[in-house]
Order: sequence, then structure tokens, then C-alpha cells
Amino acid sequence: MSNDDRSVVGLKFNQDQSCFSCCMKNALRIYNVDPLAEKAHFDFDKIGSITKCEMLSRTNILALVGGGSKPKYPSNVLLLYDDAAGNIFLEIVLASPVKAVKLRRDKIIVATLTQINVFSFPNKIERLFTLETRSNPMGLCEVSPILTAERHILAYPGHKIGTLQLVDLSNTEAGVSSTPITLNCHQNELACIAINQQGTFIATASSKGTLIRVWDSVKRRLVVELRRGTDPATLYCINFSKDSEFLCCSSDKGTIHIFALKDTHLNKRSSFSKISFLGTYVESQWALATFTIPPECACICGFGSRKSVIAICVDGTFHKYVFNVDGNCNRESYDVYLEIFDDDEF
Repeated sequence: MSNDDRSVVGLKFNQDQSCFSCCMKNALRIYNVDPLAEKAHFDFDKIGSITKCEMLSRTNILALVGGGSKPKYPSNVLLLYDDAAGNIFLEIVLASPVKAVKLRRDKIIVATLTQINVFSFPNKIERLFTLETRSNPMGLCEVSPILTAERHILAYPGHKIGTLQLVDLSNTEAGVSSTPITLNCHQNELACIAINQQGTFIATASSKGTLIRVWDSVKRRLVVELRRGTDPATLYCINFSKDSEFLCCSSDKGTIHIFALKDTHLNKRSSFSKISFLGTYVESQWALATFTIPPECACICGFGSRKSVIAICVDGTFHKYVFNVDGNCNRESYDVYLEIFDDDEF
């Protein structure tokens, strides 16, 4: 089997960043993060090519979307797969291709190009309501991940450029949804959204990719503005640490940025911050720590144990760095390759 047949088409953490799924052209694999270990392996003859996989925490339930080069299922069908039973127990057919899926223990959220569909789960699975969005080719949407969260919110792009809409999911029933609340986040199109474990903070970034803004979902106000850099970039991923003390992001610049949220004084400031005519960008907070992975290689990033950050790349490499509050960042794992290729192909 060639490298091209096994190339990675999608990487995704589960809700607490303890596992991740790896979708390839002809296979799907599930890995534990710490320690790094393969937990499940699905070959092409079983499910065909899969473009998207969403895990339900560390349970046996997976949400799968077909498509790709050799699909057994079309891209407008969401499959719910029970790994313990070894079968697909539900198919949900959408009117257009599925762009993203989010799972909670009580709901399924499915994004298409212009809609967010919310379904009840696991008992009496039915469509609760549908929300209209502006064109959303990346399927941007995030949801409070745990049932014990302080706030149960769904976040997705608003109808105007750069706006974010929030919907309260705490009291939902078929045909009824709360009125969305709109946040004016950026002047450009949204490119990345993240929600912390408790649903109290939301991080947003635009297609420009220079700033990350963190919002208070209760008071609906800006908490802090974090600067990734001054040059435009494509952001691939933003994630909060479990305790919301830190935030990390990855971009096409090949650098992972780590910011402090609980104690923002730990973040770096521009040496020109007192020179007002330089503009507001020098007032932003810069990363507490950074590390570089192979350049121009898409990756996702998340937090591991003991102040560590994990980066998983589409080239099959796995990186782990440990950081401290002084901004020092040290590599712990050296270019570990996921076992997605045959040994003789390297």
C-alpha cells in the first residue's frame, strides 16, 4: 500500500483531549494520547473511506462521515458506530454534505454548509431544531463538551462576517430553540472556534489569523486578546486546557503558541507597548511559550498531563513538549511516527 493510499485526511481530539481519531484515505484509527497507543483500527473493507470521525469522550460510540476517494457511504449521511458491538446502529441522512459533527452524551450536532442541526441522543433520537447560518464550508461549530458544564452552549458563525452566535442548550425540546445571542468578534470571516470544558469561555480567530480573542459566555464580553503574530496565517486548531488555565493554537506557520489565561501577566508583552502611535497591536498579549514543528504541515494541538502540549501532524508525526510559567518549552517526544504507514515505506 502506498503512502498516498494511507495519507491522513482528518485528525480530531475527543472532548477531553485524551484520545484522537486519525482518518486516512483507506483506514481509520483511534489513539490514546498519553501514553501514545493505538486503541482501535478500522480498515477500508469494513467502513470504506471516512473523512470525519467524532468520538464520544472515551466511550465506544463514534460518529462517522463517509466520502473521500472510495466511500461506502455518501458524504451527506452521518453514521453512528458502536465499536463494542461492531456495527452501525444509526444513519442520519442530511440534505447536503456533512461539514462537521459534535457529540455530547445528550445531543448530536451536525453542521452542513448553511445549517446547524441539533438532534436528541441517545434515547428517541430525533431532530430538535435547525439553525440557519451564513455559508460555513469548514462546518465551524462548537458545543460545551460535558453534561456537568456550568454553561451548555452551542457556538457557530452568525449571518454577518466575523460574528458568532450562541444558543443555550440547557432547555431544548423538539421544534424549540432559544433565541441566539450574537457576539461581534472579528472584522474578517471566522476561521476557528473553541469552548472550554465548563462552557464559560469561547476563543475565536478570524481568517487573518493574527489574533485570538477569548470571550466570557456569561457576561458576553471580551476577556483577553492574544496575538499569534503580525503576519496573516491559517489557524488549524485552538484548545483550552482542562482547567482553562492555558490556551494553545496551531497554524500553517509551523509554530504552536501557548498562552496563559488564568494569570495573563505570564504572557509576553511588546517592548513597544508604551509607544502609542504604533497602533493597538502592541497592546495585545503574546505567547507565554512556543515551539516549532515541521513547517507547512497541518496539525492539531491540545494539552496533555503535567503542563505538556501535544501536536499531531498530517505527516504522521507526534510531538510532545513540556512548558513552564517562565516560558521555557522542552521537547519530550522526538518526531514519533504514528503507525499509519508500513515500516518499509520510510
